[in-house]
Amino acid sequence: MLAKFEVTNFKNFANKFTFDFTKTKQYEFNSECVNNGIAYKSLVYGPNAVGKSNLGFAIFDLIYHVSKHQGSPNNKPNYRHYSNASNTSNLVEFVFEFQFGENKVKYLYGKTDQETLVYEKLLINSDEYISIDKRESTIGEVKLEGTEHLKTDLDDSNISFVSYIRNNSILSDNHVNKCFAEFLNFVDGMLFFRSLGQNSYIGIKEGSSQIAADIIKKGHLRDFESFLNSAGISCKLKEIDIGDELTIAFVIGSKAIPFYEIASMGTKTLSLFYYWFQRLEEEDKVSFVFVDEFDAFYHHDLSKLIVEKLKKINAQVVMTTHNTSIMTNDLLRPDCYFLMWENGINSLSESTLKDLRSSHNIEKMYKAGAFSG
Repeated sequence: MLAKFEVTNFKNFANKFTFDFTKTKQYEFNSECVNNGIAYKSLVYGPNAVGKSNLGFAIFDLIYHVSKHQGSPNNKPNYRHYSNASNTSNLVEFVFEFQFGENKVKYLYGKTDQETLVYEKLLINSDEYISIDKRESTIGEVKLEGTEHLKTDLDDSNISFVSYIRNNSILSDNHVNKCFAEFLNFVDGMLFFRSLGQNSYIGIKEGSSQIAADIIKKGHLRDFESFLNSAGISCKLKEIDIGDELTIAFVIGSKAIPFYEIASMGTKTLSLFYYWFQRLEEEDKVSFVFVDEFDAFYHHDLSKLIVEKLKKINAQVVMTTHNTSIMTNDLLRPDCYFLMWENGINSLSESTLKDLRSSHNIEKMYKAGAFSG
C-alpha cells in the first residue's frame, strides 16, 4: 500500500506537500477503511483550485517511467507546465513510501519535466539498493542480487534506472528482490481516472476501447442495465448495430435510441464508472485507485452508492469530491476523510483537538468550521 507521498515544485505545489496515509486512529467502526494502520479508503475535500487533481497527477507521475501500463495519451496535456512557475528551480521532486506487510519500500526521484529523470533512489527497509544521480554521473549503483553483470552506464538516456533494471535483469529469488517485485507490481496495478464524461485514464492497461462496445463485448449489458436501475435511473437497454459497430440503446416504447444521444451527463459519467468498475471487480492485480471528482454529476444518494461499491474492491482507493453530504461516519471514518489546503492535507481526526466519535455529525462540524488546515 501507499503509506506516504511527498512532492515538491510540481505545478501548484511550490513547496513540499505531504500526503500521509499512516496517521490513523483506533476507531472501532468502519474498520475495513483502514488496512495495517494505513488509510485504505479515503475521500479528499478541498476548495476549488487547491490542487486536488494535481495531487492525483503528481502521484501518477510514477507510472510514466516505472510501469508497463501508462494509460491514454490524452493525459499528456496534464503534465505541461511541469514545475511551479514561481519557483526558480525546475527540479521537481517526488518521494513515495510503500508498506508491504512488514516491509517498507521508499522510492524517490527528481525530474525537470515528465520525460527527463535527474536522479532516483530506491530503498528497501532503509537500505539503499538502487541509485543514480545524472548531475554527477551516468553510472548507477545497484545492489540487487542478480544484477552483478548488468551494464549500469545509462549514457545520456532518459530511461529510469529502476525500469532499466526491471527490463534487463533476471533477479535472484530472495527476500529483498521479492520486495522490489511487490513495488513494481503495485505500480503496475495503479489506476487514475476522471469521472468527467471522458474515458481518460492513467495506468492499469494499454490501449483504449469504446465504453458501450466494451460492455457488450464482455456480455455485461443486462448487468449494466441493473446497475443503472439500482442507481435510480429506470431504463431498459438493448444492443443495436450502427454502421459497423455495436452500441447500446435505450428502449423507449417501440423505439431504440442510442445511449449517448440522450443520456444525461450524470448517466454518461455512470457508464464511465461502470466501465472501470468491471475491471476493478475482475482484476486481482489492481492495487491503488484514484478517482478525481468522482461524483461531479451525481445526486448525493448516488454518490453514497458509488463509495459503498468502491469500499468493497480489494485495492487502496482515494476519491476527490466537494460533496459534504457523504461526509458521515456511517460511510467512512474521521481518519479517512481528508481536508486539502494550499500547503498540506490532513484527515479530519488530525484537524481538530476534539475526540471524534461515531455519533458525531462530522458534516455539521465541518460546515461550522470545526476543522482547521
